[in-house]
Amino acid sequence: MINVYAPKKALGLLGVLLIMCLVAPQSAQAASITPFVGDYHGTSIDNAEEELQARDLDVKIKETDRGGFIIDWSTVIHKADGREKNVSLSIEFFATDRPDIYGSAMRSGLFGKRVPNDPLQGEPFVWARIVDKTLTVHALYITDDGGYEMQVYERSLDEKGDMDLVFKRFRDGEPIRDVTGNLQRQSKY
Repeated sequence: MINVYAPKKALGLLGVLLIMCLVAPQSAQAASITPFVGDYHGTSIDNAEEELQARDLDVKIKETDRGGFIIDWSTVIHKADGREKNVSLSIEFFATDRPDIYGSAMRSGLFGKRVPNDPLQGEPFVWARIVDKTLTVHALYITDDGGYEMQVYERSLDEKGDMDLVFKRFRDGEPIRDVTGNLQRQSKY
């Protein structure tokens, strides 16, 4: 015997599924690096144990053709005795399966592919995330005694497109350094 109600039930079920697809939350899409792309220059103040030290900062952010980006940054630390310490770093980040989270590719692996560092070898494990107008880079180090050090760079865009920097360094959960600064956008790519 043929059930004449089956097509109506199928259409009803199809309608319910269609409505569920329309009202169900869509999967999140990764935030774009595009607003951050450009060259920035500025200064910061380091407030470590009430010793204030000025730093000159340069940051360059470029998109890659593989859905990621590269951050180049350099810092000149002006010491109280007149010496200067120069620190620079370049990190390539790639999109992951998790929205808004980017992995780092800081060295070449066995077959030439760019891979993350190994924190068990004393190298920093680095990742980035974008939330609203803030690009945050985390660097995790495993110390020689088995503890950890975490460095966090929060780079937020203001309404003019300039960058506010908040840098924090922790050792075994205890804060040991904080730096704030403002960098003006020099150019966009």
